[in-house]
Amino acid sequence: MKRFFMHAAAFSVCVIILLIACSVWSLGPSGHYIGTWALTLDEGAGPGSSAGWMDLRREEGYLDADLLWRWGSVEPVASAMIKGEHLVVTRDWVYDRKKDADGNTIRSHHLTSWFEFESQGKDLLKGKAFIPDGKGLEYEIWPFTARRLPPMPAEPDLEKVRYGTPLELFNGKDLSAWELINPKDANGWRVENGVLVNNPKQTEGKPHIHYGNLRTKQSFGDFRLTLGVNVPEGSNSGIYLRGIYEIQVADSYGKPLDPHNMGAVYSRITPSVAAEKPAGQWQDMDITLCNRHVTVILNGQKIIDNKPVPGVTGGALTPDVTAPGPLYLQGDHGVVMYRDIVLTPVIE
Repeated sequence: MKRFFMHAAAFSVCVIILLIACSVWSLGPSGHYIGTWALTLDEGAGPGSSAGWMDLRREEGYLDADLLWRWGSVEPVASAMIKGEHLVVTRDWVYDRKKDADGNTIRSHHLTSWFEFESQGKDLLKGKAFIPDGKGLEYEIWPFTARRLPPMPAEPDLEKVRYGTPLELFNGKDLSAWELINPKDANGWRVENGVLVNNPKQTEGKPHIHYGNLRTKQSFGDFRLTLGVNVPEGSNSGIYLRGIYEIQVADSYGKPLDPHNMGAVYSRITPSVAAEKPAGQWQDMDITLCNRHVTVILNGQKIIDNKPVPGVTGGALTPDVTAPGPLYLQGDHGVVMYRDIVLTPVIE
């Protein structure tokens, strides 16, 4: 009987090893690349342009991925391929080169950005990005690293969350609690009649002026944020939570629901209802960030209800989704006004 149990135990171990081997084999060479990754560009990228994100997954017989590179939106890739220990991801965009007298395109180019990844272990990748310019005459090479993101925390019970003392981030008098993210940028921010105003003026026929984004000097963990915002017709801004998640501020009144509308988590979470007011009116925002989940109440209507945010948005100051960070306001897009900015930190 003892010998029987010994043989049975040995057989069980062999089965387990075989199952593990089969599991690894079934993933193929892509196994250690599957997952969600935070991308960090090497030094020199500049504030707000050093972070990216990628989600690589197995679909029905092929690899697919979504990618965020520095700025803009999360986009599906053109292709994802593996050769040996190397992963290659590409992303395309179209440039119209020639048009006829009626404005119809008669020649266009598909320009391709090329991202190469090499595994450095279970949770670390090293890579290079090859990014062509708009003319396709030359390209830049950006070294970067990618770290596997920690698992998404469970949805928080917001009724049980405890808050600390509310902090008035804007006193209506000056910008003593704020500073430009990049002090070399032009400053379009000023205080006028108790309102924080950004007016990034450009002069026709002269070189484009890059205006700065404004951040709090203090950093925060999770919190609830309330504020008033006024966005003129056609204008655009953004509120970055912990410097990594952009809540869109835009004149989107009357437009179909979209992840780029007022109150959206930019390119990631679409509002469930359209609650924005017409341009030029003051609007109330109530935003809670807790355990990487976001809730947005716009003008008294809940438009995002405790939804997980898979990763950073374009313009993030860091790819780290766990670290405290500042509140920052986008200043390089259009005219916008803010008031009554109050942040209440989560303490448990």
